[in-house]
Amino acid sequence: MLDFLPRLSGRPRSIMKLKRVPEDFQVEELPLVPLGEPRGPFVLYRLTKRGLGTLEAIESICRRWNLPGRKVSYGGLKDRHAQTIQYLTIFGGPEWPLHENRLDLEPVGRLAEPYGPAHFRGNRFHVVIRDLTPEALERAREAIKGVPTDGLPNYFDDQRFGSVGFGGEFIAHAWLRGEHEKALRLAIADPNPSDRPGTKVEKAILTEHWGDWNQAKAALDRSHARSLVTYLVDHPTDFRGAFARLRRELRSLYFSAFQSHLWNLILGRWIERNTRESQRVKVEFKVARLPIQRGLDPDQAKQLAESRIPLPASRTPLPDGPLSNVAQEVVAEFGLTWPELRVKHLKDVFFSKGTRPALFFPEHLEGVDAIDELAPRRKKLSLSFELPKGAYATLLVKRVTDAAEPGFDMADPPETLEAEGES
Repeated sequence: MLDFLPRLSGRPRSIMKLKRVPEDFQVEELPLVPLGEPRGPFVLYRLTKRGLGTLEAIESICRRWNLPGRKVSYGGLKDRHAQTIQYLTIFGGPEWPLHENRLDLEPVGRLAEPYGPAHFRGNRFHVVIRDLTPEALERAREAIKGVPTDGLPNYFDDQRFGSVGFGGEFIAHAWLRGEHEKALRLAIADPNPSDRPGTKVEKAILTEHWGDWNQAKAALDRSHARSLVTYLVDHPTDFRGAFARLRRELRSLYFSAFQSHLWNLILGRWIERNTRESQRVKVEFKVARLPIQRGLDPDQAKQLAESRIPLPASRTPLPDGPLSNVAQEVVAEFGLTWPELRVKHLKDVFFSKGTRPALFFPEHLEGVDAIDELAPRRKKLSLSFELPKGAYATLLVKRVTDAAEPGFDMADPPETLEAEGES
């Protein structure tokens, strides 16, 4: 469950609750491929899951059917704390269903190629915001009216930054600066809000015995971290080599998080350059304080809607004009230049290239309010809408709640979640 706790001097806090039950956050992937096609070696399945991350669900399927993970292909990651529907293929997979406690897998056809991000157009959401005061509900209604014209900033939301620990430092930033020991330490020893009890113990041991690898190895139970320490016992200063032995998917997340953070900062500064102070409100995200626009003039709305922000990477060309200056300013504040945004010494990890729209516009947005059956003296607001790939539904929640009211901040950023609809 997420609690959005806006702060406003001189007024009591109102608490809006999201994800009280899995049904309060429903996501359905919108596939582009025809269902029911009988041909092709890739069996297509509809995966319905509850309170389970996409990768967790795939691991469970592979265990049950004794499959190697490389045979499974999917389009996007769906939130763990939700009820979700998405699609995946298994090469040569069985053509019968699988039902477990938190997932249902149904065969729905065959494809000639593995299912991936190109095979769906976005996601349909049904989100319930609970425990609303009458005043908060009225503000939400007014905010909904402005979304079709103002759009929403296409930020990567907090789910993207689960690898960032309490210290707020980015593992990939240290790596790009050539600080390989620091990058490794942040990756395996820096406390993180999402750490499970066993991981907390493991990180405490690594922190206590950092550099004394024999002692650390003796204190650790068998785990991936212990295998890295075993390597360091024989290569005590080869932090670059140890980091390269981290699981590839983890290393990819580290660099993706830093690239996404830079992109958010560029977009935030671009919004500030193209709006007046009265047309934006600063909202606390997990790793930054970013503006959300409102009440735009038609020319401003057009300018932002047509803007495409480059994904920070040496292989992404910088745009011309003021946006180029903004992008380079943001990167320079991290002691880097645009050409330095490339991953050295790791052949299997890289920064994504290309651009991303500055704004997104929810389609078929509807809001229906009713008495909150879990808090009978308050109201709930049920939002239904569709988003393009890569857009985060929680941005809409931030916009329509008190979090996006002038003078309000997001206190206590939401817990780390898996990305919603990420391609």
